[in-house]
Amino acid sequence: MDLRSIIRTIPDFPEKGVMFRDISTVLQNGEALRAAVDKVVDSVKNIDFDLVIGPESRGFIFGVPAAYALNKGFVPVRKAGKLPFATVKKSYSLEYGTAELEIHTDAVKKGQRVVIIDDLLATGGTSRAIAELVEEVGGKVAKMSFLIELEALGGRGLLGGYDVYSVVKY
Repeated sequence: MDLRSIIRTIPDFPEKGVMFRDISTVLQNGEALRAAVDKVVDSVKNIDFDLVIGPESRGFIFGVPAAYALNKGFVPVRKAGKLPFATVKKSYSLEYGTAELEIHTDAVKKGQRVVIIDDLLATGGTSRAIAELVEEVGGKVAKMSFLIELEALGGRGLLGGYDVYSVVKY
């Protein structure tokens, strides 16, 4: 299935000059959603790892079904102040500003290998922050897998040293 033809492009959102890649058209189409999740699962199924990590909120959409399909646990990474237990926090730059992410201090055990799954690789700031959080609590990033990569924004470069896969590249 050609997911690129299903992903809707919205010009000038959230600001003039930006071509927003809208995945809601993939999510609304059962066959496309299955194909997207299957491609993400295929990208990590032969990797030795223990947990899937997914950031709020669209990383949950693809990370949870991938974890389920692979019989792995899922660890949510959330915006600051959303997790109820002790956390570690990381500030990072976004395409349109800055933000903070948190992970529970006990979410990843020392030495566990994780894959990070998200819908989009843009500048790489979110994924780099997640990788640093995983490493801070003792884990190791085995791979990162994304539905979409915006190559012009150079996110892959910020993630140098990590194994990165993208289903669709713009």
